[in-house]
Amino acid sequence: MVSKAINLGASPLCWTNDVLDDLGGNIPLEVCLQQAAQAGFSGIELGRKFPRDPLILRPLLDSVGLQLASGWYSGFLADRSIEDELIAISDHAHLLKQLGASVLVYGECGRLLAEGPLDAPLSQTPTLNSLDLIEYANKINILADVLLRDYNLKLAYHHHLMMVIEHNDELQSFLAKTNDNVGLVFDTGHAFAAGVNIPALLQNWGHRIVHLHLKDVRSDVLTEVRKKDLSFNAAVRAGLFTIPGEGSIDFAPLIAFIAEGHYQGWLIVEAEQDPQLAPPLATATRAAKWMRQNFSVPTQSETLV
Repeated sequence: MVSKAINLGASPLCWTNDVLDDLGGNIPLEVCLQQAAQAGFSGIELGRKFPRDPLILRPLLDSVGLQLASGWYSGFLADRSIEDELIAISDHAHLLKQLGASVLVYGECGRLLAEGPLDAPLSQTPTLNSLDLIEYANKINILADVLLRDYNLKLAYHHHLMMVIEHNDELQSFLAKTNDNVGLVFDTGHAFAAGVNIPALLQNWGHRIVHLHLKDVRSDVLTEVRKKDLSFNAAVRAGLFTIPGEGSIDFAPLIAFIAEGHYQGWLIVEAEQDPQLAPPLATATRAAKWMRQNFSVPTQSETLV
């Protein structure tokens, strides 16, 4: 059983990109799991190579001593009914519940550009103004209620570049219109790149944070990405993201926020990089070491109670 305090997890994006097939496409899932455990992580999120049958996935995780922390779900509530979404999400929610996860990461993929949305220039990001926020918030509220009631899962909404909740004002409006049962995945990389006021968010909305994705941003790359109006995928290839402590983000407010006891849950290191340029085992090992030095993270043995 995983402690409900602070636990350190990894995203398989450090090994295999979920969208760009060539980035880590040759790395077997077993290598990803073994190296995540070897680097010092106690949990991992789902990735595209993970089997969705709990009878197959559980033994794989157990064999290396990893817990399933959560898993991304591509939702379309911006475009479809809550009834259709509840049907679409059921298999994913069942998997997370059966493997002991407590949060479901929801990423809004509605209103994205029809062709290659993550290959479009960042300036073409869909905006919150493209939908009826009251109607959208109501559907999100209902989804959060059902996930908690039927699956004992907290909805963890992921703000994200190139999605309808991206910029600081959009995130503030969304949180203000949704109920407290709608949790937030706070992603340091997406927040920094989108100009989110991180200290203010932690102060005003910290109680809504139920999951954390931690990555750093290389400011020089971000400047070039904005200057050339590159796409999200091009930004990833250019090295926009890196592991915490190796970029330009000031993590001090978040470190203090956690040290003061405002958050319990997973700290997920999620650095979307080219594994040929950032060898996963060495990179993940440095990340785990930095996290333990800067956050109050127990060792792997201490996470089991």
